[in-house]
Parts: sequence; structure tokens; C-alpha cells
Amino acid sequence: MQEQSIHIKGGRLIDPRNSIDAQADVFVANGVVCAVGDAPLGFAADSTIDAAGCIVCPGLVDLSARLTNLDAELLAAVAGGVTSVACPPDTKPPLDEHSLVERLVQRSESIGLARVFPVGALTQQLAGEKLAEMAGLSRAGCIAFSQATRPIFDTQILFRAMQYAATFGFAIRLQPQDHYLALNGVAHDGEVASRLGLAAIPVCAETLAISTALHLARETGVRLHLSKISSAAGIALIREARAGGVNVTCDVAIHHLHLSETDVGYFDSHARFDPPLRASSDRAALRAAVAEGVAAVCSDHTPVDEDGKQLPFAEATPGAVGLELLLPLVCKWAAEDGVPLAAAIARVTSDPAVALGVDAGSLGVGQRADICVFDPEEPWCVRPEALHSQGKNTPFLGWELSGRVRTTLVGGRVVFSI
Repeated sequence: MQEQSIHIKGGRLIDPRNSIDAQADVFVANGVVCAVGDAPLGFAADSTIDAAGCIVCPGLVDLSARLTNLDAELLAAVAGGVTSVACPPDTKPPLDEHSLVERLVQRSESIGLARVFPVGALTQQLAGEKLAEMAGLSRAGCIAFSQATRPIFDTQILFRAMQYAATFGFAIRLQPQDHYLALNGVAHDGEVASRLGLAAIPVCAETLAISTALHLARETGVRLHLSKISSAAGIALIREARAGGVNVTCDVAIHHLHLSETDVGYFDSHARFDPPLRASSDRAALRAAVAEGVAAVCSDHTPVDEDGKQLPFAEATPGAVGLELLLPLVCKWAAEDGVPLAAAIARVTSDPAVALGVDAGSLGVGQRADICVFDPEEPWCVRPEALHSQGKNTPFLGWELSGRVRTTLVGGRVVFSI
């Protein structure tokens, strides 16, 4: 598709990376932002986007989205204003060979919607035994390495992986959860799990794994990202480590900002997550950490078919779709907690871009024109037919949200518009 010169006019530009929050037009040419405010000399727009009453911001950067159906999920991404997606390595087969990574990158580029940043397998077949060929995976396009939800039982292997990654400047991403403490658990170790008779996962399953990862990161100097932190105690450990100079970033899944263990209700499988929804006090601590900029926010987008959710709670597949809900749910959290919209947008644009180490999340002149234009006031109801994702599984079904994406640009091209 031929690139156009585009004038986005009349919107409120929020670009946290460049400390901009003002009424300002944006001008796009040759796939990049060529000017902000006033048109550059000789600029002639091929098309104009009327952004009056709308927010114009960098395209969202999602730290974790499973792309089970690449076409459908990338369409869901741009429909939610998400222009950059990090894909975990627990695909089928796992992303432990450079040919698989190259195929994913090429296929996503041919679809021409959101950009996909693969996260490579840290160990072969994610088995936790032999290190994957990280150098080759990096050359194929991997931006970091992870086990997704799979454990590494041998701490020596994790230590060697961090040493190797640090030597070559690779980033490691871990979802911290001690395998044995979480074994067979499906819910937070609290009153709801006790009342419903559900096998529980204690908070120490997370904090023990975080402590181990932080000690090894301090020892090796690796760039570490901890994914989907669910507890107040976990956030406290990360805050302390960062203050002590450990090179660590983290994120919180959007559902953990809005839901708690009580939302399991009477065995609602849509509220089955890994890690589980925790106590309301944990939720409050996570919201405060995100407000302070300690943690970014991810969708943890996990499409699950109907058969995977229409099972007893303990047998249901964990996860929910989130690419199309990330932006309105972040706006809802910000409004409820009095967080400035610019700070909230930073948590899903510039902050995750920095954590991933990718060129995204900014609308500075010369930057790639990945742009989201959304109406922050437009209400809509979360219904299955309103979602583009192949999966319709979410505990937010029926919620009335505000914030609707009007237009999404990727590399200066309009890839979604309503």
C-alpha cells in the first residue's frame, strides 16, 4: 500500500515520551511524523483525519499477547489502538528455532497490521534444561528471551542463562512463580478459595521466585523484566531492588488492576487467571505502583475457545482476551484513581517500549508514525460481537466502558478506522 501524507487535525496530542499534552496537529509523511503543531514547508496532505474531541497518542505497546490466530488477533490489536505486540514464546511449536521466528515475523509483516516483536524461548522446547540458541534467535528478530509460564527447576541453568544474556546484551523476561508452591493451585490463597474449596496459590509462590530472579539479576547484571506481578509483596520487592540499582522492569496485567479474588464469584471460569486474582489489598497496591510508574500495564491477551472455558473452574483454561480492552480499562483506572491521562497513557506506550527496548511509544518528529486516535468519552458495552479477536473470553463482558478507538496508523498507514 502506498504511503500517504496525512494531516491529523484538531486533537489533543498526548505524547508522554516528549512531555506533550496539548492541542496540536500531527503531520505524517513517508511513514514518519514529519511535524507537530505547524505544517512543514510544502506539506500537502493526501488525506485529513478530523480528531476534534479525540486524543491523539502513540500507538499502544503491549508487553504480552498470545497470537493464536495471527490475522484475527492483529486485527484486534489495531482495533484497540495497539500497534506493537510482544508475542510470548509458548506458541505451538515454541519459538526456540530461528526459522520459526523468521516465519512469524514475515507472516505478521505480510498481514500489515500491528508490528510483532517475538520473545524467544530461553531454553530448548521451554523444557528448562538446555539453553536455546539465543544469538541465532536474536538475529531472527527476538527482542528478549523467556520461559513464558514454564518453570526452570535448576537454578544453575537460570543463572547461566542470565550470564549469557548479560554478556551479549539480551533481555530476559520471567513470570515469577515457584512451581512447587503453585502446583495444582487455581486461585489466590485467601477466603474465597477456602469458601469454594479451590486449591490455592500463596503469595509467597510469587515473592520467592521474584527474590531468586532479583538476586541472580544483581549478580549477573542482566536486563530483567518481570511479567504480570500480582501481589503487593511482589511489587515491594521490585521497588526495593530498583532503588538498589538492579536493572529490572515489570508489568501488571490489566485485569489485576480491576478485579480481585471476589470476582471469581461462584466458580466463574472467565475469572481464572495465571497468576490468580488476589486480595483487594493487592489490587490497591498494584494500582498505586502503576500510578507511580513502578510498573507498566499489559493486556495478557490470551484467547481461549468456548470449550476451554465451559469447564469446572479448576479445569478451565486460564486467561482472557485483552487487546481491545487495554485502552478503555486503563482510562477507567486512571479516572477512578485520579491519575492524569498522560501518565496512564505512558504505562501502555512509552514505558513498555522502554521495557522491551524497541523503537515505539513516541510521536517525536522523525519517529515512526504508529498512532492511535481515540474518543475518550464514547461509551460502549463489552459484548462478544463487539470484539474482533477470535476469542471472546473475558470477565469484563457486559461492562460499560468509555474510550473508543477511531483510527489507528501503523508506519503512517491507516490500518483501522470507524
